[in-house]
Amino acid sequence: MTQKTYIQSYIQIENNEIVLNGESVFKIEPTDFADFSKQAYRHFEMQYPKFFKMDALSKLAFLGAELLLSPITSDEKENNIALVLANKSASLDTDVKHQESISDKENYFPSPAVFVYTLPNICLGEISIRHQLKSENSFFIFDTFNTEFMSNYSNILLNSNKAEIVLCGWVELFNNNYKAFLCTIGTNENLKFTNENINTLYNK
Repeated sequence: MTQKTYIQSYIQIENNEIVLNGESVFKIEPTDFADFSKQAYRHFEMQYPKFFKMDALSKLAFLGAELLLSPITSDEKENNIALVLANKSASLDTDVKHQESISDKENYFPSPAVFVYTLPNICLGEISIRHQLKSENSFFIFDTFNTEFMSNYSNILLNSNKAEIVLCGWVELFNNNYKAFLCTIGTNENLKFTNENINTLYNK
């Protein structure tokens, strides 16, 4: 029997602001993403020094996941949460930096710290390590946020008992333009958010 699934909570990150379940929880004066992410990390007192070594895409996904998952995960038990994320530019922001480091023959210095992030799904690994997740995770590339695909995929994971909760959404970042929309989906009834409203919430 197919269980009805509901959005449990959601987060949006863009234009120097973080909005959690429709409420602005962090907003600063316009600045670049590196500065914004650092200030957000400090504001929420996240204790995870590895954050500063991550590429920008991973930082964006990490910030959203941290605020959604920290209240519902625990170090004592296995957290059966699947990750399903997508974007348009894949890891292009980091790929460009890597290309710059190898294109000059006179100044050839590829950085292993940059190269390691030249795949978009690395951000899934960072979230999994942080929250001790061993569950299914996938990263997709679409021209635009494909609501129907993402909610169908999440529903399949939940209804086949592959996961108790799915963190799904969109994390796009290229050249300081960024937008994250992440939500947790589960079977707990939530009158405020059904999966049909994912599009409405994304476009807010």
